[in-house]
Amino acid sequence: MRQAVLAAIFAACLALPGMAFALFDDNVARDRIEALRKQVEAAAKLVEERIANVEAKAEDRRALLELAAQLEALKGEIARVRGQLEVLQNQIETADKRGKDLYVDIDTRLRKLEQSKEVAAADKPPAEAGPAVVETKAYEAALNLFKAGNYPLAISAFQLFLHSYPASKLAPSAQYWIGNAFFAQRDYKQALAEQQKVLSAWPEDPKAADAMLNIASAQEALGDRRGAQKTLETLLVKYPQSPVAASAKQRLQQGSKK
Repeated sequence: MRQAVLAAIFAACLALPGMAFALFDDNVARDRIEALRKQVEAAAKLVEERIANVEAKAEDRRALLELAAQLEALKGEIARVRGQLEVLQNQIETADKRGKDLYVDIDTRLRKLEQSKEVAAADKPPAEAGPAVVETKAYEAALNLFKAGNYPLAISAFQLFLHSYPASKLAPSAQYWIGNAFFAQRDYKQALAEQQKVLSAWPEDPKAADAMLNIASAQEALGDRRGAQKTLETLLVKYPQSPVAASAKQRLQQGSKK
């Protein structure tokens, strides 16, 4: 646009000399031509400045439009990140609640276990053989570490117990507490793997049902809700009379409401 306007102005300027020579003598014509040339140059300069202003405004508008588009994109990214943070926060809160529920459940079972051991010890005939005193003390020492919250040492102590007494009647329980110790440390994948060992090696032991319930807890903590539901359903089929069957049924009912 600028080039077209300037070309028209200069074309008009070039046409002036012939007209001027026809009407005036040389000196007058030169003066008039010079004056007209200055006017044309001034007009051309004014036109060029106005065109430059228009182009600058257009550039400013494009820049503003680009900035507005970038701001909208940034707003969308912020909203997306906020959404992800809310999802993560919800997952953390859910995991914390499950962890607390598990700890309460473990504490309850520990107390029942201790009470049943005391009753069994009182009612057991003298001729009935139980775990040797040494291995019982080793098991209880590892369990005390777990109760004290020293999970890494508890894991090591239970692993040493299993290595020393692989055929012990307390072996399933030792393996079970290893899985719980990993869960307490939020190592859910390893917790799941350790509880699977209970099911593989001692499927008929009373601890097998407890291990399966804790597998479901680990699956939920890992976000595998379908897997957890399937595990709970299997628990009810395989161990319907176990003490943890009621907990499994309750958790399935709660899951169906979500």
